[in-house]
Amino acid sequence: MNKMIVYAHRGASEYAPENTLMSFYLGMLQGANGIETDVRVTKDQKLILFHDGTVDRVTNSTGNVEDFTYDELLQLDVIHPNLPDVVDKIPLFEDFLRLFSFRPITFAIELKSGGIEKRVIDLLERYDMRDKTIITSFEYDYIKAVKKADPRYRVGWLIKEHTDETLRALSEIGAEQICPRATFVTPEYVSEMKEKGLDVRAWGVKDTDLMENCCRSKVDGMTVNFPDKLLAYLK
Repeated sequence: MNKMIVYAHRGASEYAPENTLMSFYLGMLQGANGIETDVRVTKDQKLILFHDGTVDRVTNSTGNVEDFTYDELLQLDVIHPNLPDVVDKIPLFEDFLRLFSFRPITFAIELKSGGIEKRVIDLLERYDMRDKTIITSFEYDYIKAVKKADPRYRVGWLIKEHTDETLRALSEIGAEQICPRATFVTPEYVSEMKEKGLDVRAWGVKDTDLMENCCRSKVDGMTVNFPDKLLAYLK
């Protein structure tokens, strides 16, 4: 097997508040050779790292992210459900790039808002990130827009199911990666996708049984909340 990319999913998010600098640093300390994170836009058009459309699940407040300015979001604490005393802040995308772009790892940047594709690419270019980044989304139109804005960027489609149209759509835009839900990953599926010229990165790896199955299936990468466990298994 080629060296698998172990993506710290929103950082080492089993052990620290997700999508925070604390979580990303912890993923690096655990030995992850990749980081996965989410980009969305605020009311005042700042690009931030945040997964949900609302702040309810992971902060001490409620409301839609797009209804907050970034300064208002900075007043909130990002929390972890099992670590009530451990908090951090919502980072700007550019601050993340400034602190992590020089590191010799792979980045999976998931787009959570539409219309930001060119802005994301411009920042990635500013920090010389093209060769170490893959831009992903569940929204096909977002990765299609990335390819239109700059076809040199690699893109991956996060899919919840594989249909007859999946490969046609990926081929249409020249996508480089398919990102299936871990529960339907099999050795046969991974082999078929690789024969089509696609890298395979599994997501939704909720437990070590799924993790081990993805390893046996020879995926190219995995997004995991617990990089330490995957790295220990690979070792």
